[in-house]
Amino acid sequence: MMVIVFTIVTYLIYVASKKVYKKVTFPLFHPLLLSPILLIVLILLMHVSADQYLQDSKWLSHMLGPATVAFAVPIYKNMAVVRKNMGIILISITTGTLVAIFSTLALSKLIHLNYDFVTSILPRSITTPIAIEVSKEIGGLPTLTTVFVIITGVVGGVVGPSVLRWLSIKTPIAKGLALGMGAHGVGTNKAMEYGKQEATFSSLAMIFAAFITLIWGVLLIPHL
Repeated sequence: MMVIVFTIVTYLIYVASKKVYKKVTFPLFHPLLLSPILLIVLILLMHVSADQYLQDSKWLSHMLGPATVAFAVPIYKNMAVVRKNMGIILISITTGTLVAIFSTLALSKLIHLNYDFVTSILPRSITTPIAIEVSKEIGGLPTLTTVFVIITGVVGGVVGPSVLRWLSIKTPIAKGLALGMGAHGVGTNKAMEYGKQEATFSSLAMIFAAFITLIWGVLLIPHL
């Protein structure tokens, strides 16, 4: 019974949050920020533990797989454009993964984080399933990795559009690659609001970033 209740409540809160964000386009009202806050308040008022909520709503998390696979649809529809710009995609995303890794490492050393923490957050800029595998490979803590992947995605999805405007990034390719690299799944969802080509390149960025980072997890990160 509680499975149905929490599933419906989670869905309704997210839908309501999207409607609020459309009317009040303030970054802190972004559905990916507002929905979790409302859910936390709700389960606290209901005296429900986080473990129980996760257990009763876990099938929603299982939908992440099919949702990720669905990102292949815009790629297929825009395959001609993808082939034409494959060189730009590979160079951009390879550079993006290196910037993500080294910037994370530099900031970690600057604030003197311990080894387990550093190895756990290094793969934060890729989609969750691959980030967990990279974290395991380099000796990180997958649970901590998951938290920072989510934080990275949410922050990127919220501030990404403002950064694009500030930098005057206007082409579909650049917008898509930036959102997909900077905020993976959340960024790709945001890219879909811009258009089909943006969604296509954001999906590609997310996919390539995951596999390239997986390679770095074997060849580069253990030596840093």
